[in-house]
Amino acid sequence: MKYLITLGFALSTIFIQAQTITGTWQLTEEKTCFQSSLDETMNGLNTSETEKELTPMMGESGASSVAKLIRFDSKGKGEEGIFNRGKRKGTAMEAFRYQIKGSELQFLDKKSGIITERYIIDELTSSSLRFHDAKKECEIKAFSKIK
Repeated sequence: MKYLITLGFALSTIFIQAQTITGTWQLTEEKTCFQSSLDETMNGLNTSETEKELTPMMGESGASSVAKLIRFDSKGKGEEGIFNRGKRKGTAMEAFRYQIKGSELQFLDKKSGIITERYIIDELTSSSLRFHDAKKECEIKAFSKIK
């Protein structure tokens, strides 16, 4: 009976698809520390009517007709850039290297392999990716998987 249960667990782990960062992701939400502090200010009770009117405009990143994409491949390489409306190819596509250690996403220098940026992965599902800067928890980026 023990062997049957062990075999069942082994087969289930083979068939369960692990969540992976590989693929193409589109930026859906980006918050800076300033925007995060504005959200906290708006939740406070001591805000004046003028502050309530001006606060949303101060933190807006603005609607845009461009899509910010980031692509991760299975070999530790990727690229990020901007796609304009109606264009098939991205502009300013920049290549990078990355690695994941635990829940930390590390961007590496292409030549030396030195860590240049570090992010903590908060959420990784088959359709969404959310991480924040390792040094600043208030800077958040959220992505949706498109490919």
